[in-house]
Amino acid sequence: MKTGGLLFAFGTAFYALVTVVYWFMSHEPIGTTALALTGGLAFLIGFYVLFTARRVGALPEDNEFAEISDADTTYGFFSPHSWAPFAIGLSTFIFVLGFVFASWLAVLGVMALLGSVFGLLFEYFRGNFAQ
Repeated sequence: MKTGGLLFAFGTAFYALVTVVYWFMSHEPIGTTALALTGGLAFLIGFYVLFTARRVGALPEDNEFAEISDADTTYGFFSPHSWAPFAIGLSTFIFVLGFVFASWLAVLGVMALLGSVFGLLFEYFRGNFAQ
C-alpha cells in the first residue's frame, strides 16, 4: 500500500508543478482549475492510502523480494459467465438514448436498469420464495 500511496503523492507534486507552469504559460482559468483539482484528488487518495498503510502494516506488494505465493489467495468470487453487466450496459444505453429522443425511452431505460441491477444482485441467490 505504501508504494501506491507514494505514487499518488508524487502525482500530487507533478500536478501541482504542471498547474503552476500551465497558469504562467496560458493564463487560462478552466484548464488551471482542472489541473489543480486533479492534484487535489491525487493528494486525497495518496493521503488516505499512506494513512491506511501505517495502520495495516507492510504488505507483500511493498516488499521487492516477495513471491507471488506471499499474497492473499482469497480475492472473492467473480462470476465467469454472467450476462448481467451486458444487460446493465444495454439498459444504460437505452436510458441515455431517452435523453436524446424521447422521455418514454428514458423511463423504459430506468426500468430495465433497475431490473438488470436486481438480476446482478440476486444472480446466485437460490432461496425458497414459497415460504
